Amino acid sequence: MSKPEFTITCVATDRTRLFATGEVDVPGCKIGMNFSEPEAIFREALNNQSFELTELSMSSHIITTARGDAHYIAVPVFLSRAFRHSAIFIRSGAGISSLADLKGAKIGVPEYQQTAAMWVRGMMADEGVAASDVTWHVGGLNAPSAGERIAIKLPEDIVVKPIDTDDTLDEMLLTGRLDAIISPRVPASLLRGDPRIARLYPDLRAAEVDYYHKTGFFPIMHALALRKDIAEAHPWLPEALFNAFSKAKRMRQDEMALGNVLRISLPWAAHDYADTMAITGGDPWPYGFERNRAELEAMTRYMHADGTASRKVAPEELFHPSTLRLVD
Repeated sequence: MSKPEFTITCVATDRTRLFATGEVDVPGCKIGMNFSEPEAIFREALNNQSFELTELSMSSHIITTARGDAHYIAVPVFLSRAFRHSAIFIRSGAGISSLADLKGAKIGVPEYQQTAAMWVRGMMADEGVAASDVTWHVGGLNAPSAGERIAIKLPEDIVVKPIDTDDTLDEMLLTGRLDAIISPRVPASLLRGDPRIARLYPDLRAAEVDYYHKTGFFPIMHALALRKDIAEAHPWLPEALFNAFSKAKRMRQDEMALGNVLRISLPWAAHDYADTMAITGGDPWPYGFERNRAELEAMTRYMHADGTASRKVAPEELFHPSTLRLVD
C-alpha cells in the first residue's frame, strides 16, 4: 500500500526547511511543503479550509474554537514565537513612555484579532490598561488592506473602527490621528528614519529579557494544525508530526552551536546562542502542551478579556488529544 501524501503550508524557516530538503521526514507518509507568508496562509485556511496541514494563527484558532466553528485542530508545535515589545510604535512627543500611558489612546492595528496585538493587549492589561480603555483603529500598516481575516464579534464596550480604505496606519500615526501602532511589521516611516515615530522600548533586548525573567513566556504566535477531517482519517498523524518537528528543531539548534563555520550570516551568532541558552535554561523554543500550559492559559485568558474569544477556552481544547501527553 502506498503512503498517504500531505502538503504542509507554512512560512519557510530553519524549523520547516528541513522537510523540504528531505533531511527530516514524517514516518508513515510523504510530505510536501508549500511556503508562503502568514497573512495569505491564514486567510485562505480560515475562510476556505484549503490546506490539509497548515501554520495557523493561535489567536484565530482560539476564536474559532471558542465559538465552535474551528475547522482545524492544533499540534503543540509552535512554528512562530516572538517577543512583541518590538511591535509597539508611538508618536514622538505624545507623552507615552510606558504601557500604562496607553490608557485612553488611539491605537492602530492591522487586525484586532492578530496574535501580536493580543499579546500586547495582555501586557497592557497586566499594567492596568483594559482593551476597553483604548480606541482601536484597524487597517493596513503601509498600504490599504482587507481588514480582519475572519469576522469577529466584540463586546459593546470595546471600540474598534476601520480606517478609510485609502488610508494607512503609518500615515495616521505621522499626522497625529493615532497615538500608537501595534504591528509585527515595521512602519515604513520608521524604516526611513522619520523622527515623528519611535519605538516604545528603546532597548528592546533588555525589555524582552526582563519580560522573560518575569513571566517565563516566549510568546507563542502560530501553531502547526491539521484540518479536522485529516486528523479523523489519520489519527496517528498528529503524534507523528509532533515527533518529526521536534527532531527538526533539535537539529537546527545543534547546528547553531557549531563554531567551526557559521551556519547563519551573523558574526556573533555563537555568542548569541550561548547567551540565549543561558537565559532560557537550554531550550529557547519549547514544544509540547505541558511545557507551555501556563503560557497557553495566559493567552486564552487574555483573549476572553479583550473580547476576541466569546468564552474562556480551556487550553486542552486547542490541541489533538493524542498530543497532550507528548514531551519534546
